[in-house]
Amino acid sequence: MSTSPEATPTSSTGSGTPGSGTGSGTAGTGPTDTTSGYDNTTGAGTSPWKTGLLVFAGTIMIVGGIFQFLAGLVALFRNEVYVVGLNYVYSFDVTTWGWIHLIVGIVVALAGAAVLTGQIWGRVVGVGLAVISMLTNFMFIPYYPLWSLLIIALDVFVIWALCSADRKALAI
Repeated sequence: MSTSPEATPTSSTGSGTPGSGTGSGTAGTGPTDTTSGYDNTTGAGTSPWKTGLLVFAGTIMIVGGIFQFLAGLVALFRNEVYVVGLNYVYSFDVTTWGWIHLIVGIVVALAGAAVLTGQIWGRVVGVGLAVISMLTNFMFIPYYPLWSLLIIALDVFVIWALCSADRKALAI
């Protein structure tokens, strides 16, 4: 008679007898939910919720980066689209705003791709870039208010998603 974990039914405590709660089984040999990678005996692994948060954050970072890139192109080539009032503290030339949004957009999209590939540095850089994106769009509010507020709101969700998932949540 084989006593391997594959041949012997186990309970959630890892013992060789179903439901006994005691025995000589080792921790981690109990049932594993193969759909989420979550080990019911040790609590190790990741839940689909945490993995979904990182996929959400990475995707929003890529889309938001592309949006900022496009807004930067508009500011560079069609700068008459953006109009600002006379007395705004953070007034730069629209061409300067175009370059800022172009560069921030590219870097945010690249960090989003790193998040989707499971890189820890992508998550750390992503939080920092989301903060920079929020500050940039805050200063851009007089030029394009609804757009800037939308990007700020998306950046808040990105920061939340990147900070709430654990280290092993996404390994694609």
